[in-house]
Amino acid sequence: MKMGEVKCEAPNNKLDKFTGTLTLRGEKYALDSEKMLLRGCTIRNTEWCFGLVIYAGPDTKLMQNSGKTTFKRTSIDRLMNVLVLVIFAFLALMCLILAIGNGIWEYDKGYYFQVYLPWAEGVSSAPYSGFLMFWSYVIILNTVVPISLYVSVEIIRLGNSFYIDWDRKMYYPVNDTPAQARTTTLNEELGQIKYIFSDKTGTLTQNIMCFNKCSINGKSYGDVYDLAGQRIEINEKTEKVDFSYNQLADPKFAFYDHSLVEAVKLGDVPTHRFFRLLSLCHTVMPEEKKEGNLVYQAQSPDEGALVTAARNFGFVFRARTPETITVVEMGETKIYKLLAILDFNNVRKRMSVIVRSPEGDLTLYCKGADTILFELLHSSCDSLKEETTEHLNEFAGEGLRTLVVAYKNLDEEYFEDWIKRHHVASTALEGREDKLSELYEEIEKDLMLLGATAIEDKLQDGVPQTIETLAKASIKIWVLTGDKQETAVNIGYSCNLLNDDMADVFIIEGSTSDDVLNELRNAREKMKPDSFLDSDEVNIQFEKSSKKAKLLPDEQANGVYGLVINGHSLAYALEGNLELELVRTACMCKVVICCRVTPLQKAQVVELVKKYKKAVTLAIGDGANDVSMIKTAHIGVGISGQEGMQAVLSSDFSFAQFRYLQRLLLVHGRWSYIRMSKFLKYFFYKNFAFTLVHFWYGFFSGFSAQTVYDEWFITLYNLVYTSLPVLGMSLFDQDVDDRWSMLCPQLYVPGQQNLYFNKIVFVKCMLHGIYSSLILFFIPYGAMYNTMRSDGKAIADYQSFALMAQTSLLIVVSVQIGLDTAYWTVVNQFFIWGSLSVYFAITFTMYSDGMYLIFTASFPFVGTARNTLSQPSAWLAIFLSVTLCVLPVVGYRLKAQLKPTETDKILLKIKEAKKRPPPPSPKRRLRRTSTRRSGYAFSHQHGFGALIMSGRNMRPKSPFATTGTFSPNSDKNKHKGL
Repeated sequence: MKMGEVKCEAPNNKLDKFTGTLTLRGEKYALDSEKMLLRGCTIRNTEWCFGLVIYAGPDTKLMQNSGKTTFKRTSIDRLMNVLVLVIFAFLALMCLILAIGNGIWEYDKGYYFQVYLPWAEGVSSAPYSGFLMFWSYVIILNTVVPISLYVSVEIIRLGNSFYIDWDRKMYYPVNDTPAQARTTTLNEELGQIKYIFSDKTGTLTQNIMCFNKCSINGKSYGDVYDLAGQRIEINEKTEKVDFSYNQLADPKFAFYDHSLVEAVKLGDVPTHRFFRLLSLCHTVMPEEKKEGNLVYQAQSPDEGALVTAARNFGFVFRARTPETITVVEMGETKIYKLLAILDFNNVRKRMSVIVRSPEGDLTLYCKGADTILFELLHSSCDSLKEETTEHLNEFAGEGLRTLVVAYKNLDEEYFEDWIKRHHVASTALEGREDKLSELYEEIEKDLMLLGATAIEDKLQDGVPQTIETLAKASIKIWVLTGDKQETAVNIGYSCNLLNDDMADVFIIEGSTSDDVLNELRNAREKMKPDSFLDSDEVNIQFEKSSKKAKLLPDEQANGVYGLVINGHSLAYALEGNLELELVRTACMCKVVICCRVTPLQKAQVVELVKKYKKAVTLAIGDGANDVSMIKTAHIGVGISGQEGMQAVLSSDFSFAQFRYLQRLLLVHGRWSYIRMSKFLKYFFYKNFAFTLVHFWYGFFSGFSAQTVYDEWFITLYNLVYTSLPVLGMSLFDQDVDDRWSMLCPQLYVPGQQNLYFNKIVFVKCMLHGIYSSLILFFIPYGAMYNTMRSDGKAIADYQSFALMAQTSLLIVVSVQIGLDTAYWTVVNQFFIWGSLSVYFAITFTMYSDGMYLIFTASFPFVGTARNTLSQPSAWLAIFLSVTLCVLPVVGYRLKAQLKPTETDKILLKIKEAKKRPPPPSPKRRLRRTSTRRSGYAFSHQHGFGALIMSGRNMRPKSPFATTGTFSPNSDKNKHKGL
């Protein structure tokens, strides 16, 4: 048995390049990227094929582009770890101070008290006593270290993750897909997003093109008018055109202007010629597995939409061979002879076909971008061109993709000469493309204008509104797509990323490193001329040599700008010496669109922003080519669409529609961040206030490591008394409800700036806790000092002091949680009042005579509760302690009322608006731009004209048997010798 051999390059991540050779039966065959199918590709219009796997598993080019999976942690996680280390250092400092104090006290005073307070066995000196006391105080003061913090944080995150899973407003009933939090560790980071990196196809768009309007011979079709001649908005109730007269019509096609059908039925010559052109000028492949059931396989969605429109209006593209095109025109089958296809490319931005009709007429049909075709029209079309231009502006103003269509009747003798020269040029070994291009330019002149088409690339529902809302929240959106530049720009205009109000949209398309650098610098100079001065903050910062990556501060441009960069230029811009220029220029723009980028480049762009900007990033996509950037970003969001589940499986959060992103960020993300910030501030505060009372007590107890509180109170403080109220607040609190969170996206900005919890806020909590501990120690101490009961008995004892201090502490932290709570529920009320009730119930029980008789050694505070808490002076001291502890909080909030921040002003407006009945929300249509955009932008690569004319993609009629069925494994068709 003879074996074949494949020699090829090692596995790599270059999607557009492949080099190899196949040796079979002594002959070598070249293998290149055109003969290579990437993982995940679908072969269309093919019943069977022979294939060979070159790369498998992690060696495939797609997997080589997917990047590594890294463990993601939030900025709050990293900050908590630092703060815990700071608290450990603070604990060591306190213990050292108290240990030194003990050594001094024992040396100066304790030595004389050894009759009453003898040193422990083995302690022979004051310094050694201080050393032992250091470790004793480590045990007593260890409650300042938030050991239970991490457990509580995970409980809160788990609860907030369930809220995302249970949110019915993020449920997509069409395919029964709920939102899903696939991780529980990143919730609060959703409230801090500054940059969103989005895929285009399947994420922003449905990748479905619909024929919406057209202009034929100076008349516009597609709008619907009432009896008064007023244009009405098309909705679900609008009557559709009935295509039942056409048995080959596509039942899914919808059109609403009945006048166009009437023109077709009346035999209007320009209208028939218009749809005849649409049915002939394309590279679509038809498939008809059942009689009358046509399926079109199109190179790009716009071509399929145009051919489908012609089909429904009575010009049905039925079949093709390398030499013919079969069209059913108004029920009559006609076979056109296909003589040439003048294919589409990026420079021509048009395509043409030359056909001979059954009547023998020789015609060139052409469609392409308006800016190109208008230059090729005959002078007699000037008036029609003006009318068509007006219609094009109207179509583009509604966000539609436009194409211009034209034709030309050819002279027989001229065409015979031209086709000979075409054959010579097409077989030339040198300069083939240039020679063909000259011939195309020669014949595509003096065209007769027919009209224009307007296609809608269906965006996902709510995409423009979502982008507008996110932009108000100061979130910058970057689109990273593998599609062509024109495609990406068109979608940018459609979904309101780009608009004519922008000062400029920079196009970066340099073919060398120097060209890209100059284009980026020219853009930055226009946005911020001062950025080139030596006194500029960024320039000064980066002049200092340092190996550590430096963060770029936010730079403000002198207007609103957009940036578009293609993949070839991006490859240069991502090089080490240009990446700083790229990130500076791009981050000054409101919108950045990167087109023709590979999956690896997507990840590199995300990594670049993470490297130089102190900002939280989010990547969202729906396909396998988005996995790399989803893994790289701080937050990865997968859309469960039509391109499989790989993006979802690699993501942190997933849902079915892009519009749910605004609810995920503005509602769930913002709530999670606020709740976590409040929880951490309160948690640190209550621990400092609780623990530092021991520290002050040490100065009055000879640094003897005696605790202030009853040992049972110490045990139950974090476990029972204060655990549930803070969890209740952290799970249910919300400053405004979800409706106002969506209506006021500006409320999201403080999270981006990390204002609610940072190192400064921690220091404030620490100082507040220290202040409260001073109050909680010295007020009860002063109240108890030399105090007598009303019956003349003394209550100035340690146990009464401890009870008063711990009661004051618990009431203070309960009042503090009440002040922090913005949204009261039954659960919050139950937890707070329940915790206080449980405290008093347990206290009176443990300090009762019965418990003392049963467990004498465990409950020594017998009778203390009823003796102390029955005195008015004790309650007065508790009230004074509580008042003084919450006074700074009340004062700070009063200052906020007098000098409110922007967020405070918005919250105040919301409170005032809640008092009034809500006005009905006006229905508004988003304003579109008036920039015309060619639908040919949706052809992703060079056209398939040459392939069709060669016949290599046509399935031969019954090549192996007359039955039309074939199995490569059948005995009859096995190739011997392989």
